[in-house]
Amino acid sequence: MSAADPKSGGPIAAERIADLAAASRILAAQGVVDGFGHVSMRHPQVPDRYLMARSIAPARVTPEDIIEYDLESKPCNAGGRSSFLERFIHGEIYKARADVMSVVHSHSPSVIPFGLVGVPMQAMFHNAGFLAAGVPVFDIREKFGATDLLVSNGLKGVALAEVMGRRNVALMRAHGSVACGPTLQTAVFRAVYTEVNARIQHWTLALAGSLKDGAPMAALDGEEGRLADVINQTAGMRAWELWRAQVRTQVGW
Repeated sequence: MSAADPKSGGPIAAERIADLAAASRILAAQGVVDGFGHVSMRHPQVPDRYLMARSIAPARVTPEDIIEYDLESKPCNAGGRSSFLERFIHGEIYKARADVMSVVHSHSPSVIPFGLVGVPMQAMFHNAGFLAAGVPVFDIREKFGATDLLVSNGLKGVALAEVMGRRNVALMRAHGSVACGPTLQTAVFRAVYTEVNARIQHWTLALAGSLKDGAPMAALDGEEGRLADVINQTAGMRAWELWRAQVRTQVGW
């Protein structure tokens, strides 16, 4: 660590680090991420720090790959390990949202079309109730013109966080999406079910288009979504426990 590097926030329980590494593998197994994408967790003792794997495919992450960052997304303990270029997504959301304890960035394929057309993503079923609060679209062109579409510095991260506001999910035009939550487990649940919900919405739109009367979708309204999300904060742990057990069986941690 050089003199210019921020100091570490201190030791973290090995189980928490293992859960974060497992979250990367869970997201890969569920088809949310592939060779790209990342998940982070706010430091459990020091809120101005967060934890994320080094730049590596999510399905390969181990506890030894986890790096600590300050909220400027500067590594505290990289030790020669490389960082994700888009880590600023995480740092700026943590800065803007004291309630957020975990962030997932992915390019899940069923989600991307909703950032390209004027069809808003809606909450199609109870597991995706968190989407009923609205899903804004971040278009990087609006502030930065033509770019490589990557959130590769703090200013771009700030712009994304501003568009996301208090919502749980934001789309990124021609890029992917971001999901967040008050716990690591909730953020993973939301990232997975954003992708599932997108598939269901595609099917629903196709079915509705085949009807002569053009009946509207009976998506969840705001209050239904809020009530469903309250239940999912606890019931959703059933999915996490299944996914986490599967990772433990595969790798032993």
